[in-house]
Amino acid sequence: MTDDGYVKTEITDGVGTLTFHHPKGNSLPGALLQKIADSITELGSNGEVKVIVLRSDGVNFCAGASFDEFKSIKNEIEGKRFFMGFTKVILAMKKCPKFVVSRVQGKVVGGAVGILSASDYNLAYEVASIRLSELALGIGPFIIAPVVEKKLGFGAYTALAVDTDWRDSEWAEDHGLFAKVFDSIEKLDHAVEDLAETLSGFNPEGMSQMKRIFWEGTDHWDRLLEARAEISGSLVRSEYTKNAIAAFENR
Repeated sequence: MTDDGYVKTEITDGVGTLTFHHPKGNSLPGALLQKIADSITELGSNGEVKVIVLRSDGVNFCAGASFDEFKSIKNEIEGKRFFMGFTKVILAMKKCPKFVVSRVQGKVVGGAVGILSASDYNLAYEVASIRLSELALGIGPFIIAPVVEKKLGFGAYTALAVDTDWRDSEWAEDHGLFAKVFDSIEKLDHAVEDLAETLSGFNPEGMSQMKRIFWEGTDHWDRLLEARAEISGSLVRSEYTKNAIAAFENR
């Protein structure tokens, strides 16, 4: 647990809890994204775990990918590698045979909207707003497009992607990203604990079969999301993106 952030897991009574944190608003560098993906895979293959709770420490749930890493990209190869970070997490969640329940206590930006779209059930605090900001930086939410569209629908995805505006928790609940929204952290935590406890007592095979059905038709996503990462990687060093980053830093 350092200034580089952390990913930690614990297993209690059949519930595997994965907690991540980064001091810069929970913006995630590639190393942490890799650890999150690996931890989800490990918890998914652990026979003691019946359900996974995904959560973060801090005010924001997740502010997307690390802006510092984003600025440091020098070429298309590094760009693709950078954008594969959220791809790995989304695919790990999709392939995990256990339900993933996410606790959303604050803002959700960019790739983090993709993570919640890959989650099986999201419980949120009422201050949790969401935004796809990629177009404002000269790229687009290409990698997360399939999973966000699957979760929210085509119209909601395109609206988020085009106007890059914030949407509040009520909008996210109305469009299916949040299953339930609570007016206090205490109520949120109680609901997460209750749901995880309930799910841990259900038939693991039944839940695993449900996940297979949830994700029918997505077997090609490994190739699709990698191709989308290449698109993002090819755009990230454009003059427009360089100028957008400079403007962002000078605000």
